[in-house]
Amino acid sequence: MSGTPRGSGGLRAVLFDMDGTLVETEQYWGEAMFELAASLGGRMSAEARAATVGSSMRRSMGILHADLGLVRSEEQLRADAAWVEDRTAQLLASGISWSPGARELLVAVREAGLRTALVTTTPRRLADIVLTTVRGDLGDDPFDVTVCGDEVPARKPDPAPYLQAMAALGVEAQECVVIEDSDAGVTAGLAAGAAVLGVPTVQEIPPAAGLVLRDGLVEVDVAALAAVLSEGSSTGVWA
Repeated sequence: MSGTPRGSGGLRAVLFDMDGTLVETEQYWGEAMFELAASLGGRMSAEARAATVGSSMRRSMGILHADLGLVRSEEQLRADAAWVEDRTAQLLASGISWSPGARELLVAVREAGLRTALVTTTPRRLADIVLTTVRGDLGDDPFDVTVCGDEVPARKPDPAPYLQAMAALGVEAQECVVIEDSDAGVTAGLAAGAAVLGVPTVQEIPPAAGLVLRDGLVEVDVAALAAVLSEGSSTGVWA
């Protein structure tokens, strides 16, 4: 294992969530679910939509169906999930924007010599649409490792995706900062043993030990991430 990059304290790797954290694509999932709800004869509540953020597709469909008061068979659930994924893929293809501050942070992390991973619950086929845009914008691949929702034994809030990414990066949990916008993602990062920077958007994230909360990624730099790693050993606070 090589030396710690200069100016980063003990920080060796940064693990990014995708939807709502790195890129502003969370609204596409919401739009697809609202459209599905309408096709099923109902209207998904804002509260139910917020509860789906960061969740697996199966759990999201369960939340949607319960919100509409529907009982769906396993076959129907799978069909609904496939429809949402296909519709989201169409929306992603129409254009993808960075979350404020995310591009600048990712570039700074790479320039500092830190290891990087993208860890998302999104299936590979959809994540690749985002990654193609990100790579095209930056001119190279900014991630040493990418872990998608259909490539892990368990999805967030289980720590498995982050543990898999850390193993592939060759780093220890105490050398990592995870950046997440959802409660499920934060829970997964903390359970994996990493310090977590939470940047909630649609969904509220409760304070927790090991968690630092901010309003967004604007003006977050490598020094700020090193501070998150340090602060992560104490009770979660708003920075």
